[in-house]
Amino acid sequence: MAVTGDETAATGDMPAYQIRAPATALPQGVVMAASPGTLHSPQQLAEEATRKRELRLMKNREAAKECRRRKKEYVKCLESRVAVLEVQNKKLIEELETLKDICSPKAD
Repeated sequence: MAVTGDETAATGDMPAYQIRAPATALPQGVVMAASPGTLHSPQQLAEEATRKRELRLMKNREAAKECRRRKKEYVKCLESRVAVLEVQNKKLIEELETLKDICSPKAD
């Protein structure tokens, strides 16, 4: 005995479900993507491969350009930080020398 929904067969075994036919048409605006097997000729396959390769190369060029820009910015930031720390280090060395002169006993 076939049943629908959550009803179970009379024996209490596994529920049996009614199989419905799939929808006859796709909703408006839905487009099925063509699989590589549906292309008509080897030339079309080659063109598709070339198009994908060009797209990948273009994306790679853009990513590389952005990477170089970020690296350049990072290096400039590091160079700026080095300059500031060098100035600070020089001032601290001068201060240390001044304090050494004040605190050390004169051996004259």
